[in-house]
Amino acid sequence: MIFCNSCILPNTRPNLIIDKNGLCNACNQFNLKTNINWNARKKELLKIVNNAKKNSFGYDCLIPVSGGKDSTWQVVECLSLGLKPLAVTWKTPARTIIGQRNLDNLVNLGVDHIDYQINPKVEAKFMLKTFKKFGTTAIPMHMALFNIPLTLACKFNIPLIIYGENSANEYGGTKKLAQSYKINQEWLQKYGVTHGTKAEDWISKELSKKDLNAYLGVNWEEIKKKKIKPIFLGHFLNWDIHKTLKISKKFGFKVRKEGPKVGIYNYADIDCSFISIHHWLKWYKFGFNRDMDNLSLEIRNKRLSRKDAIKYLTNKGIKPPMEDIRLFCKFVGISVKEFEKISNKFRNKDIWKKVKKNWMIKDFIIKNWKFT
Repeated sequence: MIFCNSCILPNTRPNLIIDKNGLCNACNQFNLKTNINWNARKKELLKIVNNAKKNSFGYDCLIPVSGGKDSTWQVVECLSLGLKPLAVTWKTPARTIIGQRNLDNLVNLGVDHIDYQINPKVEAKFMLKTFKKFGTTAIPMHMALFNIPLTLACKFNIPLIIYGENSANEYGGTKKLAQSYKINQEWLQKYGVTHGTKAEDWISKELSKKDLNAYLGVNWEEIKKKKIKPIFLGHFLNWDIHKTLKISKKFGFKVRKEGPKVGIYNYADIDCSFISIHHWLKWYKFGFNRDMDNLSLEIRNKRLSRKDAIKYLTNKGIKPPMEDIRLFCKFVGISVKEFEKISNKFRNKDIWKKVKKNWMIKDFIIKNWKFT
């Protein structure tokens, strides 16, 4: 494993590339933000917004939302731009109490809202199949998050879809797609976190095409024909996790009093109990976890030194989210022992080595780490 000299992410992270100077593409892309003319980008956004208002048949835009802080920020910004939005949520089968409260607060800011719930029996089968085949539980989630809003925008003839930040820009991606302001087929194929699969690829005896209807991709020719624009709001407004939190709290967003659910923030990844499973499995496959993602964001924003980030990780350690793992196992119908057995099938043997009875990463960023 090779770690970035600036942040603490390794080259095993999908789409992360470390250059000859030892810097990862996520850090390099972040550094480019200092050269961005944000006033010019705001003007560009206003043009897109005005065009949407002229061409709307009712709703000016569709906003994919959850019970997270960025969703509240997106709604606040869209309302301030004078847009008439339709908010749409893929309802996770493991929504948290605080996630529901924050979602209710978001709707009460003044938007129409669709809470799109998929048959939980279908979701359980689908999640288990992707877990067994690729060692990930999140393929159904990501298909739903992207395809449901695109499908509804087509159905309702909504000219603009407004997502939050571009993950290819924040966590590493190609220059072309990381600096793009819109979502297209190419972006979804590479950064949609579906292992390059479509819903149709998962049709089987257990899951029919009708069962997977909510996950089916849209006809991009229809998107083009109807001139629907799916954009990242973070391309036009300087997205920062602390900035969006501050604005969201001002408009009623609540954080977890118990502390972080996953990662280092008590305000991120708090709306779904299954998101921690997605992040935990990265530890087996890539040798990093959500804490390291979050700490790297803090380093880039100069709120934390690399040395202190490593110290934080050393003191906290890396532990499995057992409560959420048990909940997931109950939902899909397997034992915790079977969960561990499946997870271990996807342990990356290029980086993990077994020493006596313990698995260890030889080149981990923390020396003499206790892998127990």
